[in-house]
Amino acid sequence: MNRTLGSLLVPFLLVLASANIPAHAASAKNQRLLIYSIDVEGGQATLLVSPSGASMLVDTGWPGSNGRDAERIETAMKDAGIHQIDKVLITHFHTDHVGGVPELVKRVKVGEFLDHGVNREDSDITRKDFAAYIAAIGNTPRHTLHPGDAIKVPGLDVIVVTADGEHVASVPGIKPEANPSCASEPKWTLDQSENPRSVGILVRFGKFSFLDLGDLTKPKELDLVCPNSPLGHVSLFLASHHGLDQSNSKSLVDSIHARAAIMNNGAHKGGSPTAWQSVSESVGAKNLFMLHTAEGSDTAHNSAEDMIANPRGDGEGHYFKVAADRDGSFTVTNTRTGATKKYPAD
Repeated sequence: MNRTLGSLLVPFLLVLASANIPAHAASAKNQRLLIYSIDVEGGQATLLVSPSGASMLVDTGWPGSNGRDAERIETAMKDAGIHQIDKVLITHFHTDHVGGVPELVKRVKVGEFLDHGVNREDSDITRKDFAAYIAAIGNTPRHTLHPGDAIKVPGLDVIVVTADGEHVASVPGIKPEANPSCASEPKWTLDQSENPRSVGILVRFGKFSFLDLGDLTKPKELDLVCPNSPLGHVSLFLASHHGLDQSNSKSLVDSIHARAAIMNNGAHKGGSPTAWQSVSESVGAKNLFMLHTAEGSDTAHNSAEDMIANPRGDGEGHYFKVAADRDGSFTVTNTRTGATKKYPAD
């Protein structure tokens, strides 16, 4: 009788024990940082998921389109195996970055929102989008970011390098380097939009690093990296401002020495020839990934088709998935083709 009871209890106890294992521990097979550059048709939505399972979404894409962008964010979440987003960081209050918040919060639980404070742009559309954002987040915690702030994402080192028009002079653990490109950089005119207010972040995971400056424009890029750059060399760069000419100055892209770059352009937005050339010369054409073919440009200023997630028209929402290891190695997968490019430890 005891043997029979014991044989019944053993599998029961095993099931009970496994049920008490925290969800993140039970699924902690992935020891890599995952970064998803989600196609929101010329806006931004970049999802980061650390090995701990902690998550941060940078921007939310556009409003409308029957919830297209929120749905594409959910697709990336499903691939990463997460069911909520711990932090949503809004780089600035333009509609292609903040406009997707109302639809997102209908579908996904969000732990907190992060942004640079208040709208600084004197335009009706931006005032409207900012008001819609504030209304949509309701009682969800919201915090204002400042340069030098550390964003707590377990497993990652995330520091704010720009916010609300200001910037850091140094980053812990990185020695600022003289930037020789500054001497020949033109003097750019500062625009009065939300773009130069963008929150920019440097994410470090061991020896791997990722730089996302939102839509920071050239005058503020120069403020950040001239005469000395505090950013060091980065593994992966999200080309600023969807690859528009107002951003991606030579002084910036040359100073960070990125090994690869992703351009989150749309078929008819971003990916301009001058910006493409600047980033391409820095990282190499075979290391510049594009979410779309820039249809307003020419063949010479587009990456090869196998480096493009959506080569024709608005596409089907294919995205890039980056998986990074602590030793600095990483891979970039084009979900349209399934092809993966490997970057060894640096």
